[in-house]
Amino acid sequence: MLQNLVYHKLLPFDTVLMDTWYAVNSLMLYIDAIDKIYYCPLKNNRLVDDTFGKEKYKRIELLEWSQEELDCGKIIKIKGFPANKKVKLFRVTVSTNRTDYVATNDLSQSSTDVVQEVCKIRWKIEEFHREIKQLTGIESCQCRKARLQRNHIACAMLVWVRLKNLAYQTGKTIYQIKHNLLSNYLIQQLKCPSIPICLV
Repeated sequence: MLQNLVYHKLLPFDTVLMDTWYAVNSLMLYIDAIDKIYYCPLKNNRLVDDTFGKEKYKRIELLEWSQEELDCGKIIKIKGFPANKKVKLFRVTVSTNRTDYVATNDLSQSSTDVVQEVCKIRWKIEEFHREIKQLTGIESCQCRKARLQRNHIACAMLVWVRLKNLAYQTGKTIYQIKHNLLSNYLIQQLKCPSIPICLV
């Protein structure tokens, strides 16, 4: 998918946002090789070294952080990376009981606040995927032809855009909008069914 964006569609972008699922050495090194910047949270059990070879690799969650490193990040080496390849790691507090460790190949990045803002953009994408799957039936296409599948996906996206628009206008969540639509339809059909029920 990334190769298609870079070499075929030639889309102008400079940053790749990933989830921990995609934060594997091969992909991170590939993104670096095509001169793009990445931001990706790493799993807590990922082995890293922040001593530049003086100590053994240890899990990210066991790293010690000074106040300056909490504000500006720290340079680390991820196990399995080439010897001279370093990344910058940031400790981002997501909530009171959750901390993410976000790695980037942009060594000039020196603000945890900026990294947190970048991660919020990625979270919006995650929200979009969750909402479009749960509310539009995008995964329920029974078609076999690619063209019909693309039409189904396009219709699901249009439904999501409309629901999101209504949510912004009314100040409700997109889930409340969908539930109310179904609830109103059910009430209407119970009061005056479009298909009359004949009791014999």
